[in-house]
Amino acid sequence: MDMIVTQGLCKTFKGKRGAGPVEAVRDVDLQVRAGGIFGFLGPNGAGKTTTMRMLTTLLAPTRGTATVVGRDLFREARALRQDIGYVSQKGGAYEYATGYENLVLQGRLYGLTKAAACAKADAVVARFGMAEYCKRDVRTLSGGQRRHVDLGMGVMHDPKLLFLDEPTTGLDPHSRARFWDVIRTLRETGVTVFLTTHYLDEADNLCDTICIMDHGRVVASGPPEALKRAVGADFVTIGVAPEDAERARALLAGAPGVKAAELAGDAVKLSVEAGERALPALLPRLAEAGIAIARVEMSRPTLDEVFLRTTGRGMSEAQGESDAEGGAGGWG
Repeated sequence: MDMIVTQGLCKTFKGKRGAGPVEAVRDVDLQVRAGGIFGFLGPNGAGKTTTMRMLTTLLAPTRGTATVVGRDLFREARALRQDIGYVSQKGGAYEYATGYENLVLQGRLYGLTKAAACAKADAVVARFGMAEYCKRDVRTLSGGQRRHVDLGMGVMHDPKLLFLDEPTTGLDPHSRARFWDVIRTLRETGVTVFLTTHYLDEADNLCDTICIMDHGRVVASGPPEALKRAVGADFVTIGVAPEDAERARALLAGAPGVKAAELAGDAVKLSVEAGERALPALLPRLAEAGIAIARVEMSRPTLDEVFLRTTGRGMSEAQGESDAEGGAGGWG
């Protein structure tokens, strides 16, 4: 089942101070399958947040079509809101209430009785490990604890689809890792998660499918490993004695799956398809020829290389550009 399908989704804003219109989102086609974690990757100003705000009915598209959880985005917006959860970058918890009180209030806003809301809040607290701090005012919580409260509020009504906008921005590495674990538990219970991020490691480690967005357009999409394989081969470096280097290179150059072999000091650097499968066949060749192996290293293409190949610049460079431009007018 498809949780989200869009065709030609666009959003145009009026320009500031007499400037012409700005196309924040341009002809976006998406297909998000149920039951996984879908990552919207790109620098600030790429159009990620604007797209998410349209899909959550918070912003009207300029043109295009979309269905979310099987409902038409334009004709069934009210019913659609019952099936989705949304956690914004800034969160929505009331700071002068406890985390628990915020959870209960969120449940009540979605029509739960007080008893049902309290029972659900108890379940969310236990599920997300918030027992130690859920009875404290939100204003006293750490960044990671606040994000757990925000996430808990987003699932109080058991949504089929949960939107998370830059969910780990500003968190320390430990808090980010813990938050990733919580998101994975949602996937395990059947919730489809749609998140935006500009962290390459977050997209690579967390998401089943990635869509890369730049300047309002989708430039690549697919599983992380498939996207990385599409831009290049794996690299394997095998260290040998200096006097054996050329013989090792010649021996490995003709091996199945090896695209290129070159010397790199006292090592042979190979470009291979699927390095983890190629290595078990390559190393015995050297052993049979009496060539001792000093070290073996393998590296793979990264998502930054995918971004570089699809946009012409690296993610860090793109992020710097968007920061200098004020996040493309602040449209995410």
